[in-house]
Amino acid sequence: MPMSVVRVEIRKFDGSTHRAYPAQLLGRDEYGTWLGIPSGTVSDSGKVYEIPGVVLVPHTGWWTAMFNAAPRNTSVYCDITTPATWHDSTVVVTDLDLDVRKIRETGEVQLVDEDEFAAHRAKFNYPDEVVAQARAAAQWLLDAVTSAREPFATHYHPWLAHVCPTAS
Repeated sequence: MPMSVVRVEIRKFDGSTHRAYPAQLLGRDEYGTWLGIPSGTVSDSGKVYEIPGVVLVPHTGWWTAMFNAAPRNTSVYCDITTPATWHDSTVVVTDLDLDVRKIRETGEVQLVDEDEFAAHRAKFNYPDEVVAQARAAAQWLLDAVTSAREPFATHYHPWLAHVCPTAS
């Protein structure tokens, strides 16, 4: 039976498209919905995903997470976003610029793009509640990824194996 295809749409705060791509619906569990990005996936912009990964869209929360197969430099990459909304087989989030990533080789966990967050906060006039939620989500992710709380430790490995059987 073929897997269901989900369209992932990532927008900016003004509603413009930031990124969009097809993904395979792998399944759902206590953490959220797992989407596969196999090697060769082509985004709307024409970008080809050479290295496979899986995206976790949490049931609730101001973030999404991508778990990447080697040799990608980042093993975990979390986007701070508005909570996901689902419309049939499309999931939509608004990117709020801040990102938390874990570097594969060193294990270092970093908060990045604070300058972009500040610039877009001014440009798009992010409401105070959005700023508070984004900062809280970033801090929660920093703590969760650094302390290897699930699903950021090993829980994602079987999901990643769906699109990259050699992933560990």
